[in-house]
Parts: sequence; C-alpha cells; structure tokens
Amino acid sequence: MSSLNTAFGGHTMVGPLRRVLVKRPDEGFAVADPERWHYTSSPNLDAARSEHDALVAILRQAGAEVLVHEAPQPDRADAIYVFDPVWITDRGAIVLSMGKELRRGEEQVLARRLEELGVPVLFGLEGEASAEGGDMMWLDEHTLVVGRGFRTNAAGINQLRSGLAALEVEVIAVDLPYFTGPDACLHLLSLVSMLDRDLAAIYPPLAPVPFWELLLASGVELVEVPEEEFATMGPNVLALAPRRCLMLEGNPVTQRRLEAAGCEVSTYRGREISWKAEGGPTCLTRPILRDT
Repeated sequence: MSSLNTAFGGHTMVGPLRRVLVKRPDEGFAVADPERWHYTSSPNLDAARSEHDALVAILRQAGAEVLVHEAPQPDRADAIYVFDPVWITDRGAIVLSMGKELRRGEEQVLARRLEELGVPVLFGLEGEASAEGGDMMWLDEHTLVVGRGFRTNAAGINQLRSGLAALEVEVIAVDLPYFTGPDACLHLLSLVSMLDRDLAAIYPPLAPVPFWELLLASGVELVEVPEEEFATMGPNVLALAPRRCLMLEGNPVTQRRLEAAGCEVSTYRGREISWKAEGGPTCLTRPILRDT
C-alpha cells in the first residue's frame, strides 16, 4: 500500500493522485503525415503546448507533483501519451511492449526516466509479448483487468499474470471488440474509466459482456456515456481522487451524468493534444504515486 512517504505505487485508478509524469508536446508530435499516425490532421504545436500547459495546471491544482519526461523521441509522435509504455506497481515499474509498431522504443526511454525518479524496474515483457497501459485497469488492489485486442496479446497477458503473482495480484483478461480494425486506437480504457472504487464511466455498446458483468458483480455503479460522446472520448476520464475527475470539454451529457453521480468534474481543452491524436487525459498522464 502506497503512502506519502513512498516515491511510487498504488494499485488503484482512483486514489488521490500524488505524483504524475507528463511529456510536453515537442516537434515530433506535430507530424507532417497524420495518416501514418492515424491522426485526424496535423497538430498545431503552439496550440498543443498551450493546451498541455493548462492540463498540467489542473493537475497541480489538484495537489499532484507533476514531473516531466523531457527525453527527445524523434519520429515518435505518440510519446506524449506516457500512460502506455509502462505500468506502476507497489514494487516498481513493469516495462511493457507496445503493440503499435510506430511506438516501439518508447518503453525503455520512459523506464530510464522512472528510474531517475526513484522507481525501479520490477520486470519487463519479453519475446512476442505485447501490452499497452491503455488496456490495463486496476479494479481493486489485488485485481488487474487487461483487455486483449490489437495492442495487447495473449502472450503479454500471460507474462503479466506470471510476473504479478508474487504481488498477489489476479489478472483477469477480457476480449476487446474488432471495432474499426487494427489501425484504430481502441484500448480497454477507451471504453471505461474508474472514478471511485464503486463508480465507473462506460460506453456500453463496445463493452465486453463478461467485463460488464464483472463490474456489476463488484458493486460498481455504471455511468453510461452516450453514443454521440464516444468519438469525443467521453469515456476517457482521469480520476484525480475518488469522485474528483478530469475530462475533455465538449462532453456535456457525460459531464452532467458524472456530476449527478456525485463527481466534481474539471475539463480541459484538447483539440490538438486529444481529438486529433486519439488520446485523452488518462493517456496524457502516467500516475507514479496514488494513495490507497
């Protein structure tokens, strides 16, 4: 269990956020060929930096220590989405293996930065195994749900299960839908976000039935995101603390539903850093320490 006296940890998606890592957009993010990266258009770098600075200000206002990943990542536009290459446990970082080929190489660079910040490497995925953080979600301190799809494969899940057994963590795999195919960025966390131990935002049409049943059986109340707000990343919500959260502006129905469920909701403008490149507030942040 993490505390303010530790540098890392917290097997939770919702505990108060104490330390978080971000990467400010650099020249590599303003891609000249958006189709290659599956972006809707080329991001404007100045606007992207302004949006990112505003997001960081919200994180700091929430009481989090914000750390910066400054290592240059030439030709890795998605490197600003620091949530995906590693996973944090109470005993250190798991170095993942990106399922998106264009992102391979980010993992070790980010792991070195974490070691500089006092986060040791617990283990890393090997061989043909792939897994991305966007497919991983703490349901509780001893339960990690992992989505199997185009970014996370069976070998990756098996290695996570084996490596986490010593931490008494059960890994539950759920199959993700095909959606629009291998090039789309459909992670488990594209569909759901935990906002408290017993509250989650979810987009039901793409949710795996066994996963839906697991949430209900675990006593989780589900706030449904409407179809019209799925494309604007309504389900991608970052918990800053239990029932205190950050989401993209432009999702008013989801925001009202979350507030009706007792959440304090902050929003940020993400036209450049989120909408154009399919990465919401969860993707843009790598929590290092949460209280549990």
